[in-house]
Amino acid sequence: MPELPEVETVRRGLAPVMEGSRILRVEQRRKDLRFPFPAGFSSRVAGRAVTGLGRRAKYLLIHMEDGAVLICHLGMSGSFRVEEGEAEQVVGEFHYSRLKDDKHDHVVFHLEKADGARARVIYNDPRRFGFMLITDAADLNTHPLLAGLGVEPTGNELDGALLAKLLAGKRTPLKAALMDQRVVAGLGNIYVCEALWRAGLSPRRLAGTLAAQGGKPTERSSRLAEAVRNVIADAIAAGGSSLRDYVQADGSLGYFQHRFNVYDREGERCRKDGCSGTVRRIVQGGRSTFYCPACQR
Repeated sequence: MPELPEVETVRRGLAPVMEGSRILRVEQRRKDLRFPFPAGFSSRVAGRAVTGLGRRAKYLLIHMEDGAVLICHLGMSGSFRVEEGEAEQVVGEFHYSRLKDDKHDHVVFHLEKADGARARVIYNDPRRFGFMLITDAADLNTHPLLAGLGVEPTGNELDGALLAKLLAGKRTPLKAALMDQRVVAGLGNIYVCEALWRAGLSPRRLAGTLAAQGGKPTERSSRLAEAVRNVIADAIAAGGSSLRDYVQADGSLGYFQHRFNVYDREGERCRKDGCSGTVRRIVQGGRSTFYCPACQR
């Protein structure tokens, strides 16, 4: 599933073509994706100008001039691509072949840009686990999908003190606690594995051990908070992690997967300087966890 860096990469890729553009019409080619489309979806969106693109956790937020906000989730295999004129702009080299089977094009936004040029933004989703919902901007923070989300891992708010406070008293494994969207919003399996490796912390460690008495920060909580922020920042800078189904809005793939240190590297030697351990795979909560038992304690 695309994680926070992938969604942020999509947001940045779509912003130049969508922000300031007017949605002339919407082709809705199915009645539903993971959920049914809102009643009158196409007519509620058509004719409105896009005032901005935002993101909260793994949700893409398309703000429109009347105060409506389109909440989009990419699910397992959803992606957007941009077509301008008769050709698609494709940037970069491919690590995986690009998905472009138009039988899976479920929503097409026909746009008129500020300069009068026309463009199309196409949502493609073979597995149809993504969705699009509409809410009002005034209700965004209380929407059931967003209301309980935790702190974003992209700014300075997430530090050792806050992380210790959030984890204090938790007897769940550290990896499970970090993947709880009520603790840190947008973290998923890949980047939790990578952040724990950078911080030298075992995914099996009890989450509450990162807090001192009274929820005060520890050296471990500070180290982990920094690792989380840095791994997310590095992945965004690299354009997201292109796993099989994920493509950027311009069709190019991100390259952070070339820098994975533990994720999907079972049986390989640990990349940490001075460590002679071997990456191991275990299953936690039904998900694969990759870590080095030698240097992650």
